[in-house]
Amino acid sequence: MFRKILIANRGEIACRVAATARRLGVRTVAVFSEADAQARHVQACDEAVLIGGPAPKDSYLQWQRIIDAAKATGAEAVHPGYGFLSENEEFAQACAAHGLVFIGPPASAIQAMGLKAESKRLMEAAGVPLVPGYHGADQDPALLKAEAVRIGFPVLIKASAGGGGKGMRAVYSADEFDAALASCKREAINSFGDDAVLIERYVQRPRHIEIQVFGDSQGNCVYLFERDCSVQRRHQKVLEEAPAPGMTAERRAQMGGAAVAAAKAVGYVGAGTVEFICEQDGRFYFMEMNTRLQVEHPVTEAITGQDLVEWQLRVASGEPLPLQQDELRMHGHAIEARICAENPEAGFLPATGALNVARWPAHVAFERGPVRIDAGVGEGDAISPFYDSMVAKLIVWGEDREQALARLDASLRDTHIVGLQTNVAFLRRCAATASFATADLDTALIERERAALFEQPGLPLQISAAAVVAHTLAAEAQSQDADPWSRRDGWRLFGASARRFDLEVAGQRHAVLLSRHHQGGMQLSIDGGEALAFAVNSSSLEQHELLLGSGLAQQRVRVNSYADGETVAVFAPQGSAYLTEIDALAHAGDGAAEAGRLTAPMPGKLVSFLAAVGDKVSKGQPLAVMEAMKMEHTINAPKDGVVAELLFAVGDQIGDGAELLRLEA
Repeated sequence: MFRKILIANRGEIACRVAATARRLGVRTVAVFSEADAQARHVQACDEAVLIGGPAPKDSYLQWQRIIDAAKATGAEAVHPGYGFLSENEEFAQACAAHGLVFIGPPASAIQAMGLKAESKRLMEAAGVPLVPGYHGADQDPALLKAEAVRIGFPVLIKASAGGGGKGMRAVYSADEFDAALASCKREAINSFGDDAVLIERYVQRPRHIEIQVFGDSQGNCVYLFERDCSVQRRHQKVLEEAPAPGMTAERRAQMGGAAVAAAKAVGYVGAGTVEFICEQDGRFYFMEMNTRLQVEHPVTEAITGQDLVEWQLRVASGEPLPLQQDELRMHGHAIEARICAENPEAGFLPATGALNVARWPAHVAFERGPVRIDAGVGEGDAISPFYDSMVAKLIVWGEDREQALARLDASLRDTHIVGLQTNVAFLRRCAATASFATADLDTALIERERAALFEQPGLPLQISAAAVVAHTLAAEAQSQDADPWSRRDGWRLFGASARRFDLEVAGQRHAVLLSRHHQGGMQLSIDGGEALAFAVNSSSLEQHELLLGSGLAQQRVRVNSYADGETVAVFAPQGSAYLTEIDALAHAGDGAAEAGRLTAPMPGKLVSFLAAVGDKVSKGQPLAVMEAMKMEHTINAPKDGVVAELLFAVGDQIGDGAELLRLEA
């Protein structure tokens, strides 16, 4: 076993590798950018080396600096994690050239599987089933379009050197092809330095099932069963589970055998994942091989009882596989939810900001347990625009899928993040949809369940407003002094009292009236509606038990509330809400937003303007393309008008909320 390794990554995967290394007595070296000087992965390792500026191209992609850091600190091996340099054959070769062990497959395997088109040819020779498509080297746009017509629409354009949903577009007609191809090529060259693409038939109602494989340097190769990763948005995974629902032992053996054949065809060593696209009738086709550890590896660990990072370290140090195929067993069911800083209601736009509050359910971290949370950030940390938007991975395990689903719902319910937008509420709704609950899975599940995911009412106003009132009363009670005349408890020498709260929820303002009777009772009414009996028992500023109504109709609800400036975030079993408590004097001068403004919805780089000064545009028409967190985002016109002025140049870095262009009526 190694004495010291360098972890060439950041965030939760760097923390994950460090945790297993610590358990095995292996010392670790972190590398970090200027933006990550105080990051969790730096604290998790025994040593740390600064390697450059905040942008990945200035730090985490600078492999020569990483190798220099490894040699300077006496590391014997380099673990690349996933993303960044994990599938870069030049980096793997450079490690070997400098006497460092690359904790991953040989460079030749990375190269063979790194180009999707080449890997398809290899798989065809190995007898692995393929989706009909074009994987050729000729990248003439006219030829690519002709091949798409030959294959038949819909087709999928995919960056040959890519992954993670980048450089990928579904195209449903020839009219859409040219624009989609151009966008894919831009994303591919920016993310991977290679704009080559391949074209494949877009399988209808496909499932995305992948097989975890592992090889050693003695020629052994096994599969550690499968994961279903069908629930996706923008071709990126949202929920992953193992085993795949409905998988038969016979089909599992077929897919596992095909995955092992794929790995052996390239002399694979270490952890890898062979991804298949599957028809609803069970037919499966090779899609790609990820020559690294996957983000979703914890669900495989949960059902097998194995630590895959430990396997990586043992295999890379020359040991044989810890177990052979007939020794591997599955037990129970596991589901992983990727908690990301993003706004699902705005097309999953990435979000940035500080985690002013980050509260989790009871859990373990970086090890197997009924509830596991792997995170590289915590309360007080920030999600920056330089790296991907993942906050944490929530992994639950149960004796069966039903128990795992129940644990997932309870864990998401008890996950409270305030300070930036996240997809936690969306994940909870997603897991509760009829399709996911009954395992009616395909990659279009989110679109099929759009009504359940995006058109449902949120937390009832009655509960969220009562929670804000409870929070305010608890905060005032904490700050009271001994002077009875300064107290805001509603006490009067004679008669009742009333107090108004002006709240804004989802752009709508509401007047909430809290009435106190001289006997001490309270009532709440919203927007002049029926007054309900109201009582609250606050155990802290954050935890409250609300009583609303009386008699058989009385509701008893436990809520958590957190203040973030003027906003109060409310979390309840029924859902969550964000309410702004409006100070009428402070907002007296507020008016409508300036007409004709079109602003950046997130910080990022301007890729292109799709209209010129003087152009007439219609509401909803694409006007600009921005790149943030490695993905392109199209920004549409908020209204009809004429483009009066472009306020930035292509390539400029733009701050959140900055005005991009002016429209005139």
